[in-house]
Amino acid sequence: MQTHTILSIQPLGFPWQTLDPFLFCVHHNDAYPHGNAAMGPAIESLTGRNLGQDFSGKDGWSMYHGQTVPGFPSHPHRGFETVTITRQGLIDHSDSLGATARFGGGDVQWLTAGKGIVHSEMFPLLQAEQPNPAELFQIWLNLPSKNKMVSPHFTMFWREDLARVQVTDALGQTTEITCIAGSVGDARGLPPPPDSWASHAQSDLAIWTVKMEPGARWTLPAAKGLGTRRMLYFFRGNAITVAEQVVPASSAVELAAQHDVELLNGADTSEVLILQGQPIGEPVAQYGPFVMNTQAEIHQAFTDYRATEFGGWPWTASDPVHPREKGRFARHADGRLEIRDGRFIGAQ
Repeated sequence: MQTHTILSIQPLGFPWQTLDPFLFCVHHNDAYPHGNAAMGPAIESLTGRNLGQDFSGKDGWSMYHGQTVPGFPSHPHRGFETVTITRQGLIDHSDSLGATARFGGGDVQWLTAGKGIVHSEMFPLLQAEQPNPAELFQIWLNLPSKNKMVSPHFTMFWREDLARVQVTDALGQTTEITCIAGSVGDARGLPPPPDSWASHAQSDLAIWTVKMEPGARWTLPAAKGLGTRRMLYFFRGNAITVAEQVVPASSAVELAAQHDVELLNGADTSEVLILQGQPIGEPVAQYGPFVMNTQAEIHQAFTDYRATEFGGWPWTASDPVHPREKGRFARHADGRLEIRDGRFIGAQ
C-alpha cells in the first residue's frame, strides 16, 4: 500500500476543504423543476424556504440568494479569483463593468476580482416542459499581494475550446481528462487571465476533471514543482482505489504531489476533480466576499465598497436574467461580443 502518497482522506463537506493557493470550492448540484414564465421554479409556492438565504436543498434544490430565479444576485468581491466550471444548466452573468454573459453545459468562466467587482450569477430555468438540472463547481483562487488590486477581468473558456485527452488502458477502458488549467499529457489549458497566480510560471497550477469508465486504470502524473500541493475530490461514483488504497465515495484526498498516483476505478463510472498548485504562502485575511492579506486591508475594502460600489451597478435589477430564447454568449466590458449559440434550442 502506497500510504506515503496519501496524506489524508476526509468526507466532502460544504464547502470542500482546499489548500493554498485555493481558498474555497463548492459543488452545486440542483434538480430544479420545470421553469415558469419568470424562469423560476414552476411550483405552487416557495413557502417553507428562507428566501434570500435558501441553502436548504429542499426537494433536491436550493434558491440560494435568489428570490424569483435561483442564484446569487449582485454581490462584491475583492482580492481573489472565481473559477466557475459548469456541468449542467446555464448561468446568467452580469457585472459592474457592464459585461454580461450566458454560459453553461461545460463552459468555464474565470473572473479576476482584483481591486473590486460586483457581479450576479443567476440560474435561469429555461425549460418549461421538463426539469432543469443544474450542476457546477465554483472555486476561489487566491491572488498574491502584488496582484490583489489589479483591474478586474473576466475570461470565458467555452466548452468547445477546452483541452481534453482520452487515455485507454491495457483492458480497453477509457479515462477522459478535461484540462481547465495546467497541462496533462498532450492536453494544455487555455491561457489564464494575465494577473492570475496561474499565469506565474512557478505556480504549477492545475484544475482538471477526470471521468473514468468502469474498471478503468489511469496514472496521475507527478507534479512538476517540489512544493506543489494537490487535492483529489472523489465526487461521483461508488468505489475508487487511489495508490492501492480504497477511498470511500464522496471523499477529499490530499496527495503527495511529487508521486505518480495510480487510480483504479470500480464497477461504475467515477469522476474526480483535481486542484493543485504551488502555495502563495502569504497571510490570508478574509471576511465574506473580500480576501486580502491584513485586517486593515479588509476594513479598507468595506470602506471603498461603501464609497464607490466598485464602479456602481449598471443594471435595473440586482438579479438580471437574459431572455429565455437567448443562447450562450459573452459581451465583455470593452464591447467585444462572443456568440456560441444564437438561440437556446430548448426554448418554447
